[in-house]
Amino acid sequence: MPMREALRIALREEMLRDERVFVFGEEVGAWQGTHRVTQGLLDEFGEKRVKDTPISEMAIAGLAVGAAMAGLRPVAEMMTINFAFLALDAIVNHAAKVHYMFDGQFTVPLVIRAASGWGNQATATHSHTPEPIFAHFPGLYVACPATPSDAYGMLKASIRDENPVLFTESIALYPKPGPVTEDPDFTLPIGKGDIKREGRHVTLVTYARGVEWSLAAAKELAKDGIEAEVVDLRWLRPLDLDLVFESFKKTNRAVIVEESLPMYSFGSEIAAQIQDNCFDYMDAPIKRVSAMDVPLPFAREIELMALPNVQKVLDAVEEIL
Repeated sequence: MPMREALRIALREEMLRDERVFVFGEEVGAWQGTHRVTQGLLDEFGEKRVKDTPISEMAIAGLAVGAAMAGLRPVAEMMTINFAFLALDAIVNHAAKVHYMFDGQFTVPLVIRAASGWGNQATATHSHTPEPIFAHFPGLYVACPATPSDAYGMLKASIRDENPVLFTESIALYPKPGPVTEDPDFTLPIGKGDIKREGRHVTLVTYARGVEWSLAAAKELAKDGIEAEVVDLRWLRPLDLDLVFESFKKTNRAVIVEESLPMYSFGSEIAAQIQDNCFDYMDAPIKRVSAMDVPLPFAREIELMALPNVQKVLDAVEEIL
């Protein structure tokens, strides 16, 4: 099933399982969700648990924090992550810190779902992948699923957890199909990555849409006898560094593939961690593949030039083999 359907089923099952779970945001009810993830929920659960809100990301995030502190399990939807910047204070200064600042007297079990990504000619202001910015702050979990099955299991785990989660969903991956379990109790552990393809010559560290590019590149490399291992981080915080280190110690080479911008990026953090912890295993410089360091242009051809793709991953691998 498509990822958007896997997310919808996960939401519905968690609402059936726990009456404290409710969803709200712009167009989640009467309009059935901008990306159709909340389709049908208003008819089934009613306006008490499926609430449309004004276009005010700060108000949405603030309501989520207050509801979570009061004992509910809010799942807020932001139409796109581009406008989550308007809600930074509620997300960063409150959701992420309340548990620490009040010495554990309060927990903030909320989930903020946000569509992320670029490549749809949405122009510079609507084409962000700022997940690493949010992962910068301790106290906030950041999820980045790459497959329908992972999205299903990770969202259910996020809703059940006591900590605040920014759950990012790649717009490009919403329609991509994949198998999903029918077990309503299936969850994936928070902070655990996954080996999406085994290999022994080079490690491709990635997440979200980068998994698609990396798997396609690995398939091409295999035609020349090069076995690339694809490490899907799944979570940017907590971060499964042990999985990265284990793979790197096997292949001794790494390319980090991300959709985000290159400066002060997640790829920079992974490269530094490998350098610090696996230096003796390093046989080549670590390479990064990311978007170009520019506001994304509108023109289709120029937009595609600025984005990562399979060929850029292949070129990076060729440089270090």
